[in-house]
Amino acid sequence: MSSKQGATTKPSRTSNETKKDQEKQRDVRNSNITAAKSLSDCIRTSLGPRGMDKMIVEPKGEVIISNDGATILQKLQVTHPCAKMLVEVSRAQDVEAGDGTTSVVVLAGALLKAVQDLLERGI
Repeated sequence: MSSKQGATTKPSRTSNETKKDQEKQRDVRNSNITAAKSLSDCIRTSLGPRGMDKMIVEPKGEVIISNDGATILQKLQVTHPCAKMLVEVSRAQDVEAGDGTTSVVVLAGALLKAVQDLLERGI
């Protein structure tokens, strides 16, 4: 009995399916980058000595005014998985170092912006 008998071959994918998969991957990647950059942009303006305060109105009507990145991120109702990851990174930074929660989110946003520029170039 030869080793080729009984072997199954995978059906080849059409180029149309491959293009659809590539488009979907690109769309998901862009969605993740956009969500993370949006969160980063929201927090970035509270950074530094001239940072602006943010007013957050909770569902119960309670108003919180803060320029602390950890507080802002904790109170936001983030639904996008990638943005949730940034909130978790910020929380981990707070636990480990006790500071730099805003900086870590802003840095991640800047890195993702650079990644998006490279992806648009095809790199």
